[in-house]
Amino acid sequence: MAWKTPGNAKYAESDEWIIVDGDSAKVGLTDYAQDHLSDVVFVDLPEVGDSVTKGESFGTVESVKAASDVYAPASGEIIAVNEALDDEPELINSDPYGAGWIIEIKLSDAGELDSLMDAAAYAKHCDERE
Repeated sequence: MAWKTPGNAKYAESDEWIIVDGDSAKVGLTDYAQDHLSDVVFVDLPEVGDSVTKGESFGTVESVKAASDVYAPASGEIIAVNEALDDEPELINSDPYGAGWIIEIKLSDAGELDSLMDAAAYAKHCDERE
């Protein structure tokens, strides 16, 4: 199966994406992740002002199949959370790279992005797990 992997995003092995805009970045779950989770029914969002550390969990996504931690692909301070997910958690399924974003962070170390995968590498990573 071919999952969407937009070229403007970087990807973590734990199936999160990050799209950088200046010194901030939006973070969400990849198309691969939402497809494997199935129907998302709840998202446990962190608080604006919280700090996230690369590789550490900042929230949970629950689906009809399972609950899954969401990990920060980079470190920083949360400057926005997608409150639309409180009422419409299924946005993660229907538009994972758009309306289904989870948090926006102010990056503390843009160099951390260098260790993430580009779209082609992430697509290969997904294919290898099938």
